[in-house]
Amino acid sequence: MASDVWTRAAGLSAGYLLDRVFGDPVRLHPVAGMGNVAGSLEKLLYRDSRWAGAAFTTICVGGAVGTGYLCRRGGAVSVAVATWIALGGTSLTAVGERLGGALAADEVESARALIPSLCGRDPASLDSAGMARATIESVAENTSDAAVAPLFWGAVAGVPGLLGYRMANTLDAMVGYRSDRYLRFGWASARLDDVANYLPARLTAVLVLAIGPDRRSGTAAVRRDAAAHPSPNAGVVEASFAGVLGVSLGGITVYRHGTDSRPVLGRGTPPTVHDVQRATTLSRQVQLGALAAVAVGQLLVRTVVARRA
Repeated sequence: MASDVWTRAAGLSAGYLLDRVFGDPVRLHPVAGMGNVAGSLEKLLYRDSRWAGAAFTTICVGGAVGTGYLCRRGGAVSVAVATWIALGGTSLTAVGERLGGALAADEVESARALIPSLCGRDPASLDSAGMARATIESVAENTSDAAVAPLFWGAVAGVPGLLGYRMANTLDAMVGYRSDRYLRFGWASARLDDVANYLPARLTAVLVLAIGPDRRSGTAAVRRDAAAHPSPNAGVVEASFAGVLGVSLGGITVYRHGTDSRPVLGRGTPPTVHDVQRATTLSRQVQLGALAAVAVGQLLVRTVVARRA
């Protein structure tokens, strides 16, 4: 057990550094491969029912966990590679910074072209203020989904946890929508993603409150506003970002499949281009804090196990 703890801690740290240095692979990204496999399976299994969606989710996530189990013998190297595959934090902040730069230069169309890289909103419906808000909300949510959660599940379950989580999150992005096609078929994938991100989202919020510039406002926003959000996890993270940054998030949100009215998170001013840069900086700091948190957690586990032995 103690050797597994060291292996995971070393592998997670190395994978985090790989993501920092290289970002996502430009070609043949394994997560894109996961999506292709899941897309092919969806064509075979799709029915407008929760049972079909549950079977689809079980096969996809079970296959990813099984693959991770077979690869675990590679030790810290396997954990490092799986961590690099599962993490998306560097690419997230890079896109956020590029979008913020385009908005600052008043290059609205260039900014719109980057929106699909962050979220599923309809770019044509967004003006500069809408894109600033969408960017901050997406950076906040994906700081948890693409960075903190993979590190958390890697610490808990090693390579199987990393690959299983990444597949679950990929399925949510593919079929976890409340559209006519996926309302029932995507239900299991959406609920599994909610469960998988429950603890990581709250760890993310704690780190945001610890690192952000206005802890008091952030704490108040989480307590007051988070529960009104339709997502049990995104609400916590977005409210923490809104509070510490002193902005307000939420409102009418237009997706390609429909329009949602999101609750207001935070009591600050509407976000500006300057706030986009602040959000990406905070995201990067939280990601590093998450690595430190899981590393310390691993050492605590090792200490407890050694004492029991």
